[in-house]
Amino acid sequence: MKFAFLIFKYFPFGGVQRDMLRIARDCAAKGHEVTIYTGKWQGDKPEGNIKVVCLPSKGWLNHRRYTSLISAMQQQIKLNPPDLLVGFNRMPGLDAYFAADPCFIERAHSERGYWYRFTGRYRFFADTERAVAGEDSQCKILLLSPPEKAAFQRWYHTPESRFYLLPPNIPTERFANLDRMAAHQQLRQEFGLPKDAKVLLMVGSAFIRKGLDRAIEALAALPENIRSNCWLLAVGEDKAEKMHALAGKLGVASRVIITKGRSDIPQLMAGADVLLHPARSELAGIVIIEAMTAGLPVIVTENCGYAMHISAAGAGRVLPVPYQQSDLNLALVDALQLPDLEKWAKAGRQYTAQIAASTSATVEVDLLETFAAEKSAKHV
Repeated sequence: MKFAFLIFKYFPFGGVQRDMLRIARDCAAKGHEVTIYTGKWQGDKPEGNIKVVCLPSKGWLNHRRYTSLISAMQQQIKLNPPDLLVGFNRMPGLDAYFAADPCFIERAHSERGYWYRFTGRYRFFADTERAVAGEDSQCKILLLSPPEKAAFQRWYHTPESRFYLLPPNIPTERFANLDRMAAHQQLRQEFGLPKDAKVLLMVGSAFIRKGLDRAIEALAALPENIRSNCWLLAVGEDKAEKMHALAGKLGVASRVIITKGRSDIPQLMAGADVLLHPARSELAGIVIIEAMTAGLPVIVTENCGYAMHISAAGAGRVLPVPYQQSDLNLALVDALQLPDLEKWAKAGRQYTAQIAASTSATVEVDLLETFAAEKSAKHV
């Protein structure tokens, strides 16, 4: 089969970008051809049955560029029609949409003033979301988080039959055979930390949305006897100046390390003590599943889609929403004083192993094959 994947931009450390490329490779491994249409590609391009086509776009504002890019994508699709058109951003004409972003119109009404609804940006994203989730659309929606279905149906009355809830993808290969003792030692050597240092890890771009400022405040609030041997390591693609300034203001500048995105996240997770993910907004949060697979205890806000797996597994602490900084402060103190964090670590590993054993590793490809077959049958 021939699949066309559409995504506005690709960079190696984005969550939806990683999912897109993983699914493309799974398709190629089953003998299908995949063409990825995008406006920007950073990093190495895949080989084999995966082709990347970078298309031009025009406009000063993001939504103007996206409009231009979608038009260019549609022209290419007409020249080379696929068996199935799969979007990783919202846009018209899709056969299937991988819902990696929360319902736009829900957030626009709950988090923005009424004036925002008169902007060109609002109209663009509202129109593209309606093209995907509208009652009259035929687009299949691959869901990462159950609550998002209710949000889409609340605004668009999307039929139940068009939703397909995906289990979390368990990165068993990336996290297999991790040497925890070696990773523990290597992490501390690389950053010049004491051998017995406690390392709090954060992974993810968009530092404010992921709650890095909240993590810095929690670090600063630790009792001196704990903080004196504790460091926060944040890995992600974002501007770090404000975070460094906050750390300096709170007196913990020497205990906050911020680095760009890295490919050795499994090793960092194996070597750290706790993953902090106090995000303000997170549709799913694959980093949560990765931490569980690595055996890294997690402290997470309950508004993250995959926080439910931490609760179900007993693999960490889930903070209630509305968020209170004192909740994170107390949870972190408790976690660092637990006599044995291994109980949380073991629970996470067992939980993800059970999901991996009971779920097809190529569940997305299985669905796309079904969608393509159904589409083909309708046109016979």
